Amino acid sequence: MDCRVVVDAAVSVYDVETVDEAVRIAISKTGELLNPDLNYVEIEMGSPTGPDGEELPPAYIVADEALVALELTMDVFNVEQEEHAKRVARTEIGKRLSEVPLQIASVEEIPDEEVEGKNESDGESDEESDASPADPE
Repeated sequence: MDCRVVVDAAVSVYDVETVDEAVRIAISKTGELLNPDLNYVEIEMGSPTGPDGEELPPAYIVADEALVALELTMDVFNVEQEEHAKRVARTEIGKRLSEVPLQIASVEEIPDEEVEGKNESDGESDEESDASPADPE
């Protein structure tokens, strides 16, 4: 089974004056922490909601410091169940964002037609697919 996991993240940024600036810096900072290992994780502005369901702004700014809500979307392939997909996403993202609070927002199964070809060999031989692009030779 293949799943798309959305993880909510609360990213702190400093020396900001506007919500737009805070969101832009938080996305950039998160991208730097995830790349190059997890460059396939999509980073978007979050849509937090209050306890009564009201939509809240994506960032809170106090004294030029902001807490920004981001959504990180990761496709996880060949998992046994949704719980396994959650653990994989949280572990992989959590390794690189160790200081950032994370919470699983949603998990959905990816339809087969959307995944077709992504987790199958595209005609490469075993030797080609095993080659590491970062050989230190």
